[in-house]
Parts: sequence; C-alpha cells; structure tokens
Amino acid sequence: MTGHIYRDVILEQHVRLFRGALGAEFLFMDDNARPHRANIVDECLQSEDITCMDWPAHSPDLNPIEHVWDMLGRRIAARQPLPTCLPEKRALRDEWCNILEDQIDNLILSMPKSCKACIASSGRHTSYEPSY
Repeated sequence: MTGHIYRDVILEQHVRLFRGALGAEFLFMDDNARPHRANIVDECLQSEDITCMDWPAHSPDLNPIEHVWDMLGRRIAARQPLPTCLPEKRALRDEWCNILEDQIDNLILSMPKSCKACIASSGRHTSYEPSY
C-alpha cells in the first residue's frame, strides 16, 4: 500500500462518499501507518474537508477493527487445510461472515477500557486485550 493507492482507492472511492452522505458530523479514523500520513493523503483530506480523529502514535490497538483483523487471521490460520492461494479467498469471505455481531459489539463496548489503558500508558502500547 502506498499513499497514492490509499488516496485513490480508499479515500476517493469510499471515504469521500461516506463523508458526503453523513455531512459535517463525519469524523474519519485511521491509524499512523506510513501511507495514511503521506502528504498527498493530507492534501486530499483537506480538500474534501474531512476531519480526522487525532491518533496516538503508538496506539493502533485502540481501533476495534485491528482486533477484528486479528480474529479473522486466527480463524483462517485454524483452517485445515490452510488456504494457500487466491482462489481459496472464499475461506476469507466465509470466515468474515462467521464473525458474530455479538463479537463486534463486545469489541465496541471494550473501547472505554482500551482508552483508559492508553491514557494510563501515556499514549503508548498497552497490554489490554479485549475479549471477542
């Protein structure tokens, strides 16, 4: 992923449309991955008047989607046989569909504890792990 791809594929094709649909209340959240902080990305966000959430430099664990990706990765790794090629991407889609809404709700409900742990660690990585 590069800043150009992130801008062209994610921001232009998805985020900009959501911003337009939700209006001024829209608050965008990403993390501090290098492509997300590229100058062309900042320029795009400013030109589209997209407000970004401040994000501590060492705290990607605050974003619940990171835990969803972890959950998905563990599910794929537990498959027998392990998917090894692109045609087997169906396994990824199947596992995504098998994630229960309650599991996502639990991740969202764990946000206050995650934030408290982050504050206690002065914005650094925490050992707090939400339960799925």
